[in-house]
Amino acid sequence: MTTLDIAIKLAEKGELPETPTFVVGLGGTLAANSTTEKAIKASLAGASEGGAETLFISGAELELPIYAWERKERGPAALHLIESLRRADGIIIGSPGYHGSISGLIKNALDYTQDMADDEWPYFHGRPVGAISTGAGWQGAVTTLTALRGIVHALRGWNTPMGVAINTATPVFDADGKCLDVKIDSMLRDMGKEVAESARVRALMRGSREA
Repeated sequence: MTTLDIAIKLAEKGELPETPTFVVGLGGTLAANSTTEKAIKASLAGASEGGAETLFISGAELELPIYAWERKERGPAALHLIESLRRADGIIIGSPGYHGSISGLIKNALDYTQDMADDEWPYFHGRPVGAISTGAGWQGAVTTLTALRGIVHALRGWNTPMGVAINTATPVFDADGKCLDVKIDSMLRDMGKEVAESARVRALMRGSREA
């Protein structure tokens, strides 16, 4: 029986997860309160509104040693990242655009998911993933979003129908993190809700395996 078959059977029963749906947000930059970080927080707020428990692993927490397959030792930050992603029913990833693609910081962090290759749920399998990109112009923001969604696909995650590219050529958030653009704020929150709602099925499947 495929995971899709299991999901359909559980959905037909109308069951609810025994534990809260868990959504992990990761991304940002090494600079505190970056636009990317604020955008992820807005989307996680939408996931919370959708009934999910959330965790944000910010840019500074993703400053890990360069991933190397042959190097098996893991520090506390890497272990926290992988264990959080293993628990996750849904994921939200945000990256600034660096020269037409995602930043090295975020790519390196995602490379650590190789540690999940032999899991029962390998990589992002069975998890909805929302993608956010920021860039000082539409070209960089859009190409970065496309690259990020491609990586999610390679990691076997389900890209949400909505992804959010943000042009930072003009200010988008104030100093307190409030979004100054009503449309962008709505898109970020709606995407977070999409992740939370889709993640409920993953949470049910997780619960059925743990029972």
